[in-house]
Amino acid sequence: MGLGPPGRGTRVARVSASQELERVRRKVEAGESLSDTELELLRVEARSTPGPTPRLAVAHALINAGAEREALPLLESLRRDFPRDIPVRLGLARALLGLERHGDAEALLREVRAQEPDDPEVLKVLAVLGLRRGEADKARAYVKDALERDPFDAEARLLKEELEAADLPPPPAPQEQVLRPEFTTALAAALGRARVTFRRQGKDLLVKLASGGVGRVDVGSLYAAWCESPGTEGLTAHVDALAARLGGLSSGLSAEGAALESRLRPVLRPADFAARAVGALHRPGPAGLKVFYVLEDADFVRYLPESALAPVGLTAEAVDAAAWRNLEASPAPVRPVLIDQGEVRLAEAFSGLWAVAAGDGHDGARLLTTSQRERLTLEAGDEPLRVSLGRRELALVCRESDAAAREALERLVPSPDGIAGVFRLTAEGLSAV
Repeated sequence: MGLGPPGRGTRVARVSASQELERVRRKVEAGESLSDTELELLRVEARSTPGPTPRLAVAHALINAGAEREALPLLESLRRDFPRDIPVRLGLARALLGLERHGDAEALLREVRAQEPDDPEVLKVLAVLGLRRGEADKARAYVKDALERDPFDAEARLLKEELEAADLPPPPAPQEQVLRPEFTTALAAALGRARVTFRRQGKDLLVKLASGGVGRVDVGSLYAAWCESPGTEGLTAHVDALAARLGGLSSGLSAEGAALESRLRPVLRPADFAARAVGALHRPGPAGLKVFYVLEDADFVRYLPESALAPVGLTAEAVDAAAWRNLEASPAPVRPVLIDQGEVRLAEAFSGLWAVAAGDGHDGARLLTTSQRERLTLEAGDEPLRVSLGRRELALVCRESDAAAREALERLVPSPDGIAGVFRLTAEGLSAV
């Protein structure tokens, strides 16, 4: 049977699809949010059409929806592919402004203005930057310049009205920046003020507990918690509160064997960690790592000393079995994330990267449990995964087949208490790459 030209129904369908695509584009240009179906329509167009415009429309749609973190990698990719394209760089500046990265946005805008000094679009984005920073005079100057070039520019006129009506906020106060050595020194001073007996051992502190024993304090974890949520009370008040809590701790090892077993959890640590956690029970783990055991504690990482087993009638094998059994019963949520300037942040939609993120320090070990693998399979499919354990408070994974996500994991610099390198996770377990 021969093939003829497309029928009238096919042509009508194509026209209808084209009209729908144009309607969605106009919504993006107007700053309106799209439905999931409309956003997917733009994504399909971007995958099948060369050039920056379709991909840029997707990025602007994400920004309109408040998903700047998801738009940022797309815009950075566009900038690499089209380094001289003005709309691409303005879109990137818009995303940076939404993420409050004002310095990066300003540097980019000045670069664009040097290339196109008379472009009113650049002037309008610079005016928005001035508004965000509370720099009223600069914002007014940019808006005035834009209106002189086009007195009927609706967006510039809206910016002018906003400047006239709004009380601009003052610039935000700079956040206190504390380096880890400064944090450790402040904590040691606070322990001294609280009359808590302690001494340093490597990067950790050994603290005499209220029950008479000695506990190892993982300063790296305490510092990471401070950086994540420094609060408003300042460093001195923060470490004073920590010292008070540390001074009141007991070992927690006086419980009967069954009660102690219920609090045990496994954690993965690098091979050289045994030199730091002297006396802590551990065994060889997968991929050249070590498995250590901790007592469940909402505030501190408390390693199980090998000397604690005999008094409560436990063996190393029983500890290992109990720790993994407890962890198996508590799988963590799997969430889409992005890596933005070395920081891991939640994504509003699919990104190719996921975090196993209970945030209790056990997420790396959770990857070895059946319950957690089932949750990962629901999100990432039943295929080999690449894994980063560079953040102790979560584990990052991506599909091994996703080259862009793999590259993002490989570029991620581990935190001081994280594990360097990238690993491979399959049904057989965890292995080094």
